This record gives sequence, C-alpha cells and structure tokens, in this order.
Amino acid sequence: MELRLLRLPYYRVKRGQTLFEIARAFGVTPRLLAACNHLKGEPFAGQVLAIPPSGNLYRVQGGESRTLLCGSPARFFERNATHCLYPGQEVLL
Repeated sequence: MELRLLRLPYYRVKRGQTLFEIARAFGVTPRLLAACNHLKGEPFAGQVLAIPPSGNLYRVQGGESRTLLCGSPARFFERNATHCLYPGQEVLL
C-alpha cells in the first residue's frame, strides 16, 4: 500500500528545526511527515517538505484497533504511514 499525496502544501525548513517541531506545527505525526517526504533522518535547512493533510491527533488507549480509530486498517495506514498500533502512540484520526 502506498501513500497517495496530491497537491499538498509545501514548507521550507528553517535552520535548527526538527522533524518533530515541523510535524507539531502542522498537526501531523513525525512518522507521517517523514514517510511523505522519504526522510530517513532530520530535514536540513532549506529543504522543501510536502505537508500531508492534518487531522485530529489522538493518543491511543489500550484495546483500541485501527478499524475503531480510522474505519479500516487501510485508512489507518493512509493517515499514519504505519500498520503499528500501541497504547500511548499518537495517531491521526
């Protein structure tokens, strides 16, 4: 399954900014931001990042499922760029 990203807004990274800071500023998870931009580490100053659609950030509680949170496992993957789900994880709904 691939992430489909069309006509996304872009952001130019400023010196000293981290993936976590940028993700928080745009209401997405760092994992999703990294996956959308094929990042394997921190972005560099001047790099242009595609910003994925934001949503409601939610901290997973024990016993919740991908289907419960997003309607289906496929939708969960599209929103969060991962199949993993564990208590305490932040995900987009």
